[in-house]
Amino acid sequence: MLSNSMEFRPRNYIAEKQAHALPRSRADDHPLSAPSSLPHPQVEVVDDGDTDYLDPLRRSDNNAAVVSREDSEGIETSSASGISSEASIQNPSKEWVSFKRSLMQRFPVSKTVLTSSMSDVIVKGRKTYDKSSTNMHLEELEDPEKFAEEGGKVITGQEYVSRLHELKAEINHTWHADDRVTSLKLSIKVAKLLMDTSILQCYPTLFVLATDIMDMLGDMVWERIKLKAELAEDGTKLCLLPENFMASDICSDAKETCNNWFSKIGAIRELLPRIYLELALLPCWRFLHDRPLDCLQRLVMMIRGLADPLASAYCRLYMAHCLRKLHSHDIGCLLTCVNDFKILLMRVISAKETFHGNLTENKRLLISLMEPTIDYIMKCIFKNVSERQVNDVLVELGLGSNQVELRGRFPCASIILHHLVKQLPSQVVSSSAMEIIRLIESSNDDSYDQCLNYRLLGFRLCERKSEMGTVNAVVDKVIQVITQYEGLDEYLKVVDAYVDIVLQNHMDDHLNSILEGISNRACSQGIAEDELTTLQSILVKLLSYYEDLQDVIAMTPFLKILDLMHGSSQSIVNMQILDMGIRNGCIRDPTTIQFLFEISQALHDDEIFVNVKDDSNQAARLISSFVSLVDYGAELESHLTFLVECRAAFGSIHWLKETLVRSSNCLAIKALKDGNRHISFIKSCVAFSEVTLPSISAQTKQLNLYLETAEVALLGGLVSHSDGLIDSAINSLQILEAMDGPRTPIDADGILSSIQKLFSLLVMVPGNPEHGVTFYPKNLVSVVNSQPWMTPRMRVKIFCAVVSLLAALSQRDLPYHADKGKLLGNDILFFGHSSYLSELALMCKFVLKNLVDTIQQEPSKAARGSMALEACNCIASSFIPSQEISSICSNLIETGKSCMDTSHPYLLSTIKFMDHLLLPSVAV
Repeated sequence: MLSNSMEFRPRNYIAEKQAHALPRSRADDHPLSAPSSLPHPQVEVVDDGDTDYLDPLRRSDNNAAVVSREDSEGIETSSASGISSEASIQNPSKEWVSFKRSLMQRFPVSKTVLTSSMSDVIVKGRKTYDKSSTNMHLEELEDPEKFAEEGGKVITGQEYVSRLHELKAEINHTWHADDRVTSLKLSIKVAKLLMDTSILQCYPTLFVLATDIMDMLGDMVWERIKLKAELAEDGTKLCLLPENFMASDICSDAKETCNNWFSKIGAIRELLPRIYLELALLPCWRFLHDRPLDCLQRLVMMIRGLADPLASAYCRLYMAHCLRKLHSHDIGCLLTCVNDFKILLMRVISAKETFHGNLTENKRLLISLMEPTIDYIMKCIFKNVSERQVNDVLVELGLGSNQVELRGRFPCASIILHHLVKQLPSQVVSSSAMEIIRLIESSNDDSYDQCLNYRLLGFRLCERKSEMGTVNAVVDKVIQVITQYEGLDEYLKVVDAYVDIVLQNHMDDHLNSILEGISNRACSQGIAEDELTTLQSILVKLLSYYEDLQDVIAMTPFLKILDLMHGSSQSIVNMQILDMGIRNGCIRDPTTIQFLFEISQALHDDEIFVNVKDDSNQAARLISSFVSLVDYGAELESHLTFLVECRAAFGSIHWLKETLVRSSNCLAIKALKDGNRHISFIKSCVAFSEVTLPSISAQTKQLNLYLETAEVALLGGLVSHSDGLIDSAINSLQILEAMDGPRTPIDADGILSSIQKLFSLLVMVPGNPEHGVTFYPKNLVSVVNSQPWMTPRMRVKIFCAVVSLLAALSQRDLPYHADKGKLLGNDILFFGHSSYLSELALMCKFVLKNLVDTIQQEPSKAARGSMALEACNCIASSFIPSQEISSICSNLIETGKSCMDTSHPYLLSTIKFMDHLLLPSVAV
């Protein structure tokens, strides 16, 4: 008996379980087994055509057909109309803007610029610097002495760029002020700047800014002439020119204006500015001729008169840009430009002294500056060409002996060949791979590294499936070539491109040869920083191909190469190995476990790993996953030893500590399930967890792991260990506020769940005769009342859990026991003792008072009503109906009625439950 008015309700848990169990019947098939071959009745779906409801998982065939047809028609229309449509016009413009941006990023302006005498338009009004007394990094300039003699001036790179922007704004302003003569004069001065190639590194930026001005002038001239063609002198509208107008549609006044502009440009003495300005006005030839491309061919011949290779290269680049404005697919002029490039490059390569007289060692710099021009022109040539046209292009370039074959009989500059192979359609590359190999062999010059052409061919071959015979022949030839390479860098660059082909076609002999080649060169030369990235790419591809890590470990050269790597590249490869190792689940092979452990150590010791926080550390996640997947089977002691080694090796990984504790607890449970009890081993597992747990920084996880370990200790009959762990759990709960700060809703729910789990665990924990059976519940209630972050809702749920715990402890038979009943519970140790029931009664009265008071503290009416009904149900389920219990429950129901609608389902169900269990006075 609790008191004269309160008594716990006796419970028969076995009978209740049977009464509430659902009826069961044996099934013929397992619910997760494969479906039988018997036909199942099909549900006929009737589509009544109602489109009011849009099912996201249903596809309308009619709509799909319409969309498909519209898409295909749009593609055909766009293809047929060429680039005359608005969309097609915008696309080249966007490509050109993107190209210019990348050009300026690749070749940024120097900190200082030494201008020549022809750059007066730049230095005018600008602060210049005396070259003899300045620290303006003149070593970046090609020949400062030469320019000193000619009176060159030094300005900053930023001022150089700013002045060009100012010139653009000035030209635009004078044009709109009807001072078109000044606009033209300034434009000519800007075009003359492109004659100065002494500032090599800055030339691409100069080209971009100057051609922006040229394009602006060309657009303004076009609009002026078009306006004259459409309007009379008095402003009367004569016509609206169609997009595809003819020269005959243009009035004589507009033609005269157009001729006047070309005459002014033709009067420019210098060849380069005359070409640039006529290219800027190239679309205006449409006002005079129906075939403006005829004029372009003349300009192509004029460009041949430019002696400077850099100036002529960028002039051809601007010509390719202006050609796209004519809405023509004629690429004859571009092919002529490429053939001219071949001659020009051969002269640059073979010259003993270059055009500036002091750039013999900088031929590569000059060629690298010319490379973007070749790349862009090649893209323009191969844009939207058919396979038949590709063969014609190759013949025009002197690389094909007839209309259907690509033969490597004609030498070609290596850099031109590179960008040709880069733009060729993949089917042409695949079918002509051996011919391209022969071209690469015959094009071994200083314009481009030959190994990069072999590399490019490999990547292009990966784009589509090639015939096995072709693949074998290409790989055999490439392996022969790279075997002659002494340097590791060249070797790796080519191998990186072909390793996918080797793996996909199961060329094991070649793979072993490649790895041996890398290993030998790396051992003798070491691995430089720039070589590590390429080597990383090769090894990652290798690891991605294999499913079983044992296949990789069996490759001796692979392990040698891995040992020679260092830095972030080695860490990336190690992460890939770890990911591969955990991909297939449990890891049982001792050799694999040791290998992955060493990989994890190398990964953990890397400086980059140390500086990354756990929240974003993929390596830490991989190591934790590896440790959790290790399984030594029946060798439990070996597994525990492994966990000890992991704790010592990876102590800085917070996730891993949680993994180690869980793995140790699993080992203890596995030992318990064994026929032999292994008590000493279970003690070792629990002791390992006890040592590891205090170092876990996440308090909520630490609390849960304390409870999990306490349960494991209790199942093993280690009561003293479980008591200590429960004490530690309560202590961690007590300092939770100080460690973690304010609770978030999610954290609060997790803590509440952990506390409720602790109360369920206390059902199995034998009471301490010295401290009493309510020692832990009292401590928990004290902690709950002392924590300011505990909300009334949390307190009510915790107090209800205490009531349920005390009700369970009062029963003759507990609902469950630890260690399958071998560990004596409170029902065996204390049931029937008057002091035992008295202790439970006093504790229960204290908790009920706290429970009722806490409910009234809740400010939200809806929450207060719900909490009152929850407490009422808990009390009614735990106690035999009595006057005191009825009074408490009646007050709680009244609280619920005052806070909730009288028709609320929860309120009605609670009243019905009370009507069934308690005194009639509480029924409504």
